[in-house]
Amino acid sequence: MKTYTPQPLDTSDVRLPEALEGLVEQMAKNVHEVWAQGRIQQGWTYGEERNDALKQHPCLVPYEQLPDSEKEYDRSTAVSTLKLILKLGFTINQ
Repeated sequence: MKTYTPQPLDTSDVRLPEALEGLVEQMAKNVHEVWAQGRIQQGWTYGEERNDALKQHPCLVPYEQLPDSEKEYDRSTAVSTLKLILKLGFTINQ
């Protein structure tokens, strides 16, 4: 079996403009909504603790009710996506 070595583009030199801060939060919320919708379609429900056998997950709640650590995970996904868009030479206009 071949070893897979991920090679994401380096976006460490990209700085997001302050104007995109609101967009980051909207994207983070949407990332969560898409994830939650997929889980629910797969038969998952809310549970106080994650239980793969019962398909229960504590993060199947509205974004606003997530712990900060989970929100930060979604924000990180949004920031990474926005940085990649800018790194590739695209612009984001409001």
